[in-house]
Amino acid sequence: MTRTHRLAGRRTPAWALGLAGVVVFLLVLELAPRLGLVDARFLPPASRILAALAERLRTPELWTALGQTLTTWGTGLAISLVAGVVLGVVIGSVSVLRAVTASTIEFLRPVPSVALIPVAVLLYSTGMAGTLLLVVYASFWQVLVQVLSGVQDVDPVASDTARSYRFSPLTRIRTVVWPTTLPYAMTGLRLAASVALILTVTGELLIGTPGIGKLLGIAQSSGAVESMYAYVVVTGLLGVAVNLLARALEGRVLFWHPSVRGEVAA
Repeated sequence: MTRTHRLAGRRTPAWALGLAGVVVFLLVLELAPRLGLVDARFLPPASRILAALAERLRTPELWTALGQTLTTWGTGLAISLVAGVVLGVVIGSVSVLRAVTASTIEFLRPVPSVALIPVAVLLYSTGMAGTLLLVVYASFWQVLVQVLSGVQDVDPVASDTARSYRFSPLTRIRTVVWPTTLPYAMTGLRLAASVALILTVTGELLIGTPGIGKLLGIAQSSGAVESMYAYVVVTGLLGVAVNLLARALEGRVLFWHPSVRGEVAA
């Protein structure tokens, strides 16, 4: 066995390195307030934050809010995905539509979703629809731009062959456009899933829509600092779960794609 193979066999697993990073972070968070590096009134030690988290986990209030956050997130993501895929395929497949909408897309896409918060409050008050407006607006562009790139990446030879055989538009999309566009759409879904969660919590925090973000805001305004950080931890864990779920779905849907096969082989 060569030295390279021996070193490869001793390589520390990625999950172990990640766990070590979390342990070091918690250790720093525990020691910083206890050593007086930060004010413990505003940043409690990790042990007190975890104790508050354990206490919150035993209350139905947290689980109800978690369900509300996931409902808003899932609904907004689903609307964004369907709208982004359908419009992306239609616009990308018609050159005239691409030319007509290009400037509009480039104008609207950079607009921050939080800038729409006053509009959302005026239209929908503090209901879930207001936060959905922010979630859909931010997530939609993630999907649309990726799908447009996928449609433009279709092999011209395959496209010309489909035209020469007089494929119908739906057949052409199903057999030529969609197989090329699907990896791009899954990338858009993965990006949109994270963006949707960020905007969901932001809307709950700033607009007051029921959910984890609203509990976080209430804890902050009432001076319950440890509970506030506990809700921050819940939000972070939810973000990790969303990212893992999106990656797992991407790997399952694109099991045939060379990029996924390469990751599995590695």
